[in-house]
Amino acid sequence: MHFMHTPSNARDKTLTNPPIKDGGKTHMQARGWYNWLMLFAKAKTEFLEYMEIEQNRSQKTIANYDHYLTRLIDFAGDIQISDIDAELVRKWRLWLNRLGTNTSEELGKTTQNYHLIALRSFLKYCAKRDIPALTADKIELARTVRKQVTFLNEDELKRVFDEPDTRSLAGLRDRAILELLFSSGLRVSELVGLDRDHINLKRREFMVRGKGQKDRPIFISDEAATWVERYLEKREDNVKPLFLRYSGTKKVDTSGNFHRLTARSVQRIVARAALLAGITKHVSPHTLRHSFATDLLMNGADIRSVQAMLGHSNIATTQIYTHVTDPHLKSVHEKFHRHADD
Repeated sequence: MHFMHTPSNARDKTLTNPPIKDGGKTHMQARGWYNWLMLFAKAKTEFLEYMEIEQNRSQKTIANYDHYLTRLIDFAGDIQISDIDAELVRKWRLWLNRLGTNTSEELGKTTQNYHLIALRSFLKYCAKRDIPALTADKIELARTVRKQVTFLNEDELKRVFDEPDTRSLAGLRDRAILELLFSSGLRVSELVGLDRDHINLKRREFMVRGKGQKDRPIFISDEAATWVERYLEKREDNVKPLFLRYSGTKKVDTSGNFHRLTARSVQRIVARAALLAGITKHVSPHTLRHSFATDLLMNGADIRSVQAMLGHSNIATTQIYTHVTDPHLKSVHEKFHRHADD
């Protein structure tokens, strides 16, 4: 059982307000005292507004940060920002570690780090606003074990692609989705956000807005373009979304998005195709993104180009794929290294 933490240095706000003599405080002094007393929930709201207006972060990112920071309120209550110290953060981390989920007794280390990243961003915002707070660099992320990248080889990809029954409209859609995911390296959130007029099938390239509201070019193969075109030709509607759902309720609205396929539906489509193809490992839309990057590197693409095509802001994120260069390193060693008997 976990109890709400009461900060050791929590102050009684009715006792800590110093007497203010008439005219004895400047506006800046009053503002400084206001910032020192500011409660976390109010500052959190202002921080999220700052993310939306000044940083132009996506609504999904803002919602995630709101969720992570609210967990601090769940733990410690609506404390003053000045009460957030190293000891409170340490106890919060312990609380998060034992929090658990529906599928696990403990919250994963990566998820715990998301909470800490959100708090660090909040503390940096406080520093920018001259709100007295713990410095962000005092918070260190937990070490995590890097997951092994899962990807499909050429034979597995063919089996997955051949699985949908393309005699039906839903089957054509599924084949187009599978081909497009592998050909482009799109994230599933980017895929489901596509409209018909976003994609140029003749030039086989288009722009997509990914994480951090960053635009990047997307290039697709002849094969992927052909399957998307076949799917669109068979459709008899004129709604905007590139991929539609053909089951569930058909609630009508004026946006044209009432039939748009969801990310969860795409995950089910990919997983089902892989299962029917006899592939036992877990396969998701991100597996096809991994396969895209792996295929590029295996065929000689440089890692900076792969970084750009995946939309990674940090090269370190792309370097998880460098395991695929091992066979190339071996062939280079065998070809160019001086043999002992030479």
